[in-house]
Amino acid sequence: MNIVAHVEIPVTDLDRAIRFYRAVFDVPFAEIVAIHDSRMAYFPFDENSNGASAALAEGPAYVPTRDGAIVYFSVADVDDVIAKALAGGSKLLFPKTAVNDALFVAEISDSEGNRIAIQSA
Repeated sequence: MNIVAHVEIPVTDLDRAIRFYRAVFDVPFAEIVAIHDSRMAYFPFDENSNGASAALAEGPAYVPTRDGAIVYFSVADVDDVIAKALAGGSKLLFPKTAVNDALFVAEISDSEGNRIAIQSA
């Protein structure tokens, strides 16, 4: 069992954040879900597979930050994702760095100002 079950990435403009994550990660989002006084857009996930689900979350309790937990996204090509992110107005916060011969990581800001990380899959 994985102890982390779900992650919510805080956003101030859900539509803008959806456009950013779609363009940078080529992620399809399902319809926007209203929960209490918040709106969420879920990343694709399979409830029968290992790993956490995740959503972009907009509402009074959600405040984007570079200072909190960092969500890591697995990608095939770190350089490609960095290029797409920078083209979309993102900032490179930590350059592509080798962890070992097969694993690379980098950190960027998303459209909302959150610090997110990308790592080669």
